[in-house]
Amino acid sequence: MRHQRVGKKLGRDSAHRKALYSNLAGALIEHGRIKTTVTKAKAVKPIAEQMITLGRRGDLHARRQATAFLRSRDVVHKLFAEVAPRFKDRPGGYARIIKLGPRAGDAAEMAYLELVDEEYVTAQREERTPAPAAVVAEPDEVVEEELEESLDPSADEGADDGDDEAGEADEPEGLGEAGPEEAPADPGKSD
Repeated sequence: MRHQRVGKKLGRDSAHRKALYSNLAGALIEHGRIKTTVTKAKAVKPIAEQMITLGRRGDLHARRQATAFLRSRDVVHKLFAEVAPRFKDRPGGYARIIKLGPRAGDAAEMAYLELVDEEYVTAQREERTPAPAAVVAEPDEVVEEELEESLDPSADEGADDGDDEAGEADEPEGLGEAGPEEAPADPGKSD
């Protein structure tokens, strides 16, 4: 049984499968779009996206990892110099699969595996999401008005009907009539 086994075998041994993935990922990076079967495209897409992620990192270790898998310095150079900078602001999703229908000879489902062309722009993503700022702005204005009324000293005089105890309860303890400027800096020290 193949329970919990990840990946397709594609009718090949492991060395042949690894070479196939390397060649398809290299061709995708080199040409931008390849035509293959849907199963191969689904197997190669995450590998190609991982190579682009290595290209985005751009350090020496990432370049050596990409060279070890792709086995072509020309493809790795194109990956790091041209392909990866196009996706520097895109948080993943560098390739897509477009299904084409059955192949004429053996009716295998065919597809294009291609790199995404359009540049990722954060502003476009924000335009698609509705902004709840207009709804939230009204309650903030009401809260600000209430806050201004509570801090306004003229409003306190009108509300204060000569009840001194209520007015003293609102003041912080220890300040009394003196206020913060006249209060001692350190209550432990005496002058």
